Amino acid sequence: MKSSLFYETSCSLWRRKTRPTTKPYFLSSASFSTADYENGDAFQSNPSKVKIFDRHLKRKQRDRAAWLLRPNDSFVHAVAENLLDRLEDCKKTFPTALCLGGSLQAVRRLLQGRGAIQKFIMMDTSYDMLKLCKSSQPDSCNENIETSYVVGDEEFLPIEESSVDLVISCLGLHWTNDLPGAMIQCKLALKPDGLFLAAILGGETLKELRIACTVAQMEREGGISPRVSPLAQVRDAGNLLTRAGFALPGVDVDEYVVRYESALDLIEHLRAMGETNALLQRSNILKRETALATAAIYDSLFSAEDGTIPATFQVIYMTGWKEHPSQQKAKRRGSATVSFNDIQKQFGSGS
Repeated sequence: MKSSLFYETSCSLWRRKTRPTTKPYFLSSASFSTADYENGDAFQSNPSKVKIFDRHLKRKQRDRAAWLLRPNDSFVHAVAENLLDRLEDCKKTFPTALCLGGSLQAVRRLLQGRGAIQKFIMMDTSYDMLKLCKSSQPDSCNENIETSYVVGDEEFLPIEESSVDLVISCLGLHWTNDLPGAMIQCKLALKPDGLFLAAILGGETLKELRIACTVAQMEREGGISPRVSPLAQVRDAGNLLTRAGFALPGVDVDEYVVRYESALDLIEHLRAMGETNALLQRSNILKRETALATAAIYDSLFSAEDGTIPATFQVIYMTGWKEHPSQQKAKRRGSATVSFNDIQKQFGSGS
């Protein structure tokens, strides 16, 4: 076993435009259409003006991850389980659900009847990843779910407006160039009173690797270049939901500490998840001495007594609803009938 995964999960901090028309690429049981996929043009003309990530490279990394995917990845399964657990808190059902790229396999495997989903649409930029999902045998509890497969990009969502009851994104949206725009498109795809569930990696993710890379590059090359992608901060998540127009927004965060035998095992795991560097301004060359220095510094700074090294993954969970008249709404400002001063006098101020 190349990596030993032991989890030290912290407690949650808190929980609480005309759209272009495009024909979705469906992977039917009869045939696969890859004409537009092979040349990558379908994913180059997206509406995002902000260019941080190389989406074409990310698609290739997802293709590679389909071949390296670990069927029993404990970290990915823990994140997917925590995300889907929110469906058990909802009394309503979600007949039609859209699952965006990321941990597609884990989400489908762990649904287990939650949400009473009848139609499940799996979408990814990677044809190989969807082909893997299609070839996998569904669990017995998911056999009655009608499943469709769509090759598409989160930045240019090929889904009709107000057509799905639930949108799930598990460890995928943090690679979009325009995260607010992608979330707005998710909201448009939802029916009224539809639910948006997302898990993205937060800014504290791989902080140990960032430190080791920075020190090694300063020592060996006299400067630094970005090796780890910029990620959203926890304080930004609520603003993203509000900006996208979601009602009843909720945000909470978990930190997972995964232990590996070496830094090389960590890199192998990132490749298997499709989470390697895809920055447009990345350096295409990593010198051998810099890589070896990074591994050595990582080990010297962070290794435990048993010889393993930790890697921190901060996961931000976001929940939002599309507006509906039945939802709770804040009272008009100044309409309160009870003063906080009266409450303080009634219950006392000694505590």
